[in-house]
Amino acid sequence: MLIQSSGLSKVKDSVTEKIFLGNQPNAELIAILAVYFVQGILGLSRLAVSFFLKDELLLSPVQVSALLGAAFLPWMIKPVFGFISDGLPIFGYRRRPYLILSGILGTVSWVSMATIVHTSWAAAIAIAVSSLSVAMSDVIVDSLVVERARGESQAKAGSLQSLCWGSSAIGGLITAYLSGLLLQYFSTHTLFWITALFPLIVSGAAWLIAEFPISKDAKDSDGTNSLTIKEQLTQLRQVLRQKNIWLPTAFIFIWQATPSADSAFFYFTTNELHFEPEFLGRVHLVTSFASLAGVWIFQRFLKGIPFRVVFAWSAILSSILGMTMILLVTHTNRLLGIDDHWFSLGDSLILSVIGKITFMPVMVLAARLCPLGVEATLFALIMSIFNLGGSVSHAFGALMTHWLGITATNFDLLWLLVLITNLSRLLPLPFISWLPAAEEKIQTSKDEQQPFLPDLMSDLVVREPESGVVD
Repeated sequence: MLIQSSGLSKVKDSVTEKIFLGNQPNAELIAILAVYFVQGILGLSRLAVSFFLKDELLLSPVQVSALLGAAFLPWMIKPVFGFISDGLPIFGYRRRPYLILSGILGTVSWVSMATIVHTSWAAAIAIAVSSLSVAMSDVIVDSLVVERARGESQAKAGSLQSLCWGSSAIGGLITAYLSGLLLQYFSTHTLFWITALFPLIVSGAAWLIAEFPISKDAKDSDGTNSLTIKEQLTQLRQVLRQKNIWLPTAFIFIWQATPSADSAFFYFTTNELHFEPEFLGRVHLVTSFASLAGVWIFQRFLKGIPFRVVFAWSAILSSILGMTMILLVTHTNRLLGIDDHWFSLGDSLILSVIGKITFMPVMVLAARLCPLGVEATLFALIMSIFNLGGSVSHAFGALMTHWLGITATNFDLLWLLVLITNLSRLLPLPFISWLPAAEEKIQTSKDEQQPFLPDLMSDLVVREPESGVVD
C-alpha cells in the first residue's frame, strides 16, 4: 500500500513538474489555463474573418487593414477594464463576474457575425465586441497570474507565464489546421456559429476562481485591502514616474509600432498565389507549433539572457529572415526551384519562433512590475501600450499600401512594401539602452520608492531585463 502511494506521489510530482512547470494544479489554475486556452482556440475563426471581409464584403487590403486596426481599440484601453475590475466589484467580487460577462459578450459578437453582419461598419462593431470580450477576460486572468507570479521563487521565475502562453498556443494548435480545412466544406457563417460556443467556456471557468466577496473594510485573499479607483490612480501615478518603468514601456511601443504588410500579403497569397483555405490552415498549424517551440526555447535556454540581447538579436534576425518574403512576392523562389507552398511554410515557422521568443520577456517583466492592489490595471496599461503599437503598425501598413498602389489585384510594388517593413524592424535598436542591462542595479529615490519595487527590480535584473499580440 505504501509502495502504491509512493508511486502515485511520484507520478503527481512528475506531472506537476513536467506539465505544469512546477505550479501546483488546482481548480483556479485550471480555470486560468482554460481562459488562455479559449484565447488560442478562437483562432478557429481567424481565416473565416479574413475571407468574409475579402470575398463577401469585398473590402480592399487597405480597408481590411484599417478596419482590423480600429476593431482592436478594446486592446488599447485595457487599463479601463483593470480600473473597473480592481475598483468596482460586482456584488463584492472583482474577478468572477467580469469573466462571466466577457464570455457572454464573446458569444453575442460571434452570433452577430453569423447572422446580422452584412456591412463593413457592422463587421467592425462585431469584431470590436469580440476583441472587447477577449481583452476583458485577458485583463482579469492576467491579474490572477500576476498575483500568483508575485510569489514565485527565483528558480520558477516566468514558469507560470510560460505555462499560460503554452496553453494559449495549444488552443491555437488544435484549431489552426481546422480553421482552413472547415472553410473547404462549410461557410464562414457556420464557423462563426461554432466559434460562438467557446467564449461560454470562459463564463463557466469563472466559477472555479477562488474568490471571496470583499467589503470596504475587508481584506483580499492576499491580505491587502481593495483599492478605490482614486487610490489606484494615485499609486499608478507614483509608479509611472519611475524611469525604470516608463522607458522600457516606451521601447515596447516603438518596437511594436513598426509598419506591417500582413493584410497586403494575405491578399497576395490568396489572389495571386491562389493558396486555398486548407493550406492556410496548415500554415497556421505550423506557426502554432512554432509558438510552442518559442515558449519552450525561452523557458529552457533564454530566461537568464538580458532583454537587450534578446531584443537586439531577434530584431536583426527577423529583419534578415523577413527579407525572404521578397523572393516569394517576386516569384524568385520558383527560379530557385522552391515551390510557393513549401517556401511559405518554412518562412512562417522560423519567424513565429523568433516572435514568440521576443514576446515572452514582456510577460515576465510586466508581471513583476505590478504592485499589490493595482495589478490588473498596471499590467493592462503595459499590454495596452503594446497593443496600441500594433494598431499603429496596422495604420502605417495601410497608409504605405495605399501610397504604393497595392490593391487586391495589383502587387507590383509589394516587394518594396516588404523591404520597408522589414528594415523598419531595426528602428528600435537605437533605443535598446532603455531596457535594463543585466548588470544594472535599478535604483529609485527614497521618497518615490514603492514597497514592491526593490525586490521585484532585483529579481528582474537577475532573471532577464525587459520586454515585447496579442493580440
